[in-house]
Amino acid sequence: MTVFERVSALLDGRGVAYQVLRHAPVYTSEEAAAVRGTPLSSGAKALVMKAGERFVMLVLPADRKLESKLARQALGVKSLRFATKEEVLELTGLTPGSIPPFGSLFNLPTYCEPALADNATINFNAGDHAISVAMRYADWLNVEQPTLAKVSEAAGGG
Repeated sequence: MTVFERVSALLDGRGVAYQVLRHAPVYTSEEAAAVRGTPLSSGAKALVMKAGERFVMLVLPADRKLESKLARQALGVKSLRFATKEEVLELTGLTPGSIPPFGSLFNLPTYCEPALADNATINFNAGDHAISVAMRYADWLNVEQPTLAKVSEAAGGG
């Protein structure tokens, strides 16, 4: 089963409405927002991180950047780094940029930046650089049940 099929099965199993958009492959949040015709802030960026001794998934709006100090405090760890491309592949079977914001699919605890709630609808790549899913933020929250944690700041340092 592909990751996209796993996402679909998870959402279908919970009776959640979502839209699928197939498009040219995209590799940045900006490209994804442009091809989807959606605001950058509605992109749910999934980051696989090594927090202390464990791997976690941080989900934040695509228009924000990870703030390491805030994230370390929120996670209660001294060290935090991005997982390497090899670690991401091993944990998820995917390449960075195609990871859906469902840590639960990969046995990773999921933490979500509260600012993502500013979007009624969120958009994300679903295991493929050429497949996007749009769904209500409230539905994602209900299905994934992430821990809300302040882990980012507005790009540009705000």
